[in-house]
Amino acid sequence: MISGRVQGVFFRDSLRRLAEERGVAGWARNTPEGTVEAVFEGDPDDVERLVSFARRGPRDARVDDVRVLEEAAEGLAGFSIR
Repeated sequence: MISGRVQGVFFRDSLRRLAEERGVAGWARNTPEGTVEAVFEGDPDDVERLVSFARRGPRDARVDDVRVLEEAAEGLAGFSIR
């Protein structure tokens, strides 16, 4: 869960592009609370790269907090924006 100024700044699309470059599966969506929720599955180093990006975001974003929760893999394929 990523909070701050994270909606309307191409955050989800930036995550999608980086995930596709790294071969990471998952999804990202805006929440009604103004946060971005994202799920990543893949090589641990590649997933960490996405989490690191989420901590700073794209140029116009302002990230206040990133909450990471590790869960069992679901076997996702591809990366989608919801």
